[in-house]
Amino acid sequence: MSNASNRREGHLFPRRLDPQLPVAVKADGVWIEDQDGNRYLDASGGAIVVNAGHGRKEIAQAVYDQILAYDYIHPTMFTTPAAEGLADALVEHAPEGIDRFYFLSGGAEAVEAAIKLARQIHLANSRPEKFRLISRWKSYHGLTLGALSAMGRAAFQTPYAPMLAQAVHIPPPYCLRCSYGLTFPDCRLRCALALEETILNMGPETVSAFLAETVSGGTLAACPPPPGYFEVVRKICDTYDVLLILDEVLCGMGRTGRWFACQHDDVVPDLVTLGKGLAGGTVPLSAVGVKGIHFDAVCANGGGFTHGGTFSHHPVAAAAGLALVQILEREQLVERVAEVGGVLGETLKNRLSDLPWVGDVRGIGFLWGIELVRDKASNTPFPRKQKVTEKIWQALFENGIITYKSTGLAGIDGDAIIVAPPFVTDTSDFEVVAEKLKAAIEHVLST
Repeated sequence: MSNASNRREGHLFPRRLDPQLPVAVKADGVWIEDQDGNRYLDASGGAIVVNAGHGRKEIAQAVYDQILAYDYIHPTMFTTPAAEGLADALVEHAPEGIDRFYFLSGGAEAVEAAIKLARQIHLANSRPEKFRLISRWKSYHGLTLGALSAMGRAAFQTPYAPMLAQAVHIPPPYCLRCSYGLTFPDCRLRCALALEETILNMGPETVSAFLAETVSGGTLAACPPPPGYFEVVRKICDTYDVLLILDEVLCGMGRTGRWFACQHDDVVPDLVTLGKGLAGGTVPLSAVGVKGIHFDAVCANGGGFTHGGTFSHHPVAAAAGLALVQILEREQLVERVAEVGGVLGETLKNRLSDLPWVGDVRGIGFLWGIELVRDKASNTPFPRKQKVTEKIWQALFENGIITYKSTGLAGIDGDAIIVAPPFVTDTSDFEVVAEKLKAAIEHVLST
């Protein structure tokens, strides 16, 4: 029987059930303030969402104007200038060939829509036998059932395993803990070649798509693939008529210093998902981008995408997204990430790399991960039961710095902290974050 005296106040079913959280009352730029007057430097943009900074009046005005003009318009009855305009704006920055965007509310929705659309593309091209999905271990694609099936983290899947569809997983490009015990570049990208091996083992005629994060995010703590990885993957997918879906919900919209993270590798996916920073965190908004040739195939002979959602293509959300894109363009914030992201990385490396518990500092743009280990020589992780990440995160939070947690990098063990601030963060704040992160690591692990 539960103890009523320990029951939290109010009627909200909160995201976290363990602590009584502080109440946020204001946010501006890179700062969040709670009801007690405490200020926090948001060095992770929440869940790696806020890219243009908090409290953007231009986005608020765009949303206000859109609501007053018209708020809810069902996308099967009308199109809207806001949704059309956002699609046009994204195509201006997208990889060549990606020229259609389908708008939804959350990242998991976008991933599920992409998986379904891949299947429908094959049906439109008279390949009905292609239905199977390949993804990667240590990936995160969302917590709805379809996205959860594709995810590569068993801890999230286990409670719902009887409800999940089957996806086949291959090792990720994670050089620090290579699944094959190899070293780049002598490995000849064995982790990429595993895709071809798996396709052949499954039967190429049955495989619909390969789903991968362009830059591994929350689950592998900002881990970019080694050079050439996606070039090999793209060739394998082309060889076997397998569609390449890149999940850029976390790493897209300028986070890596390019509008789309895949542009670093000059690789064009068949489908790409966006979310999180698509509206700068102001409203729920996500998208699936698709090559025009696939869109045309689905539309042929009067067909259509057998999918939908009450709040898809929402004009108010689209207005927020369009305003965000215009801010990134006008202030050249994606270019700033490309220019200054290396400074953020070097600041973290300079402060943290010599600590005996820091196994790796890695990342790109404004997305950096600090992996923590019990033994640096062997990269032996801390046992998960010690909750090293949570303790360091809490120490930082109590000192006014917000970062993002990453756990389970080595089986069920493994700890990391992610630093992914808004694109407007001053370089002087990099030093503050790095110094306080160093102090928090030393405080938690030297005692």
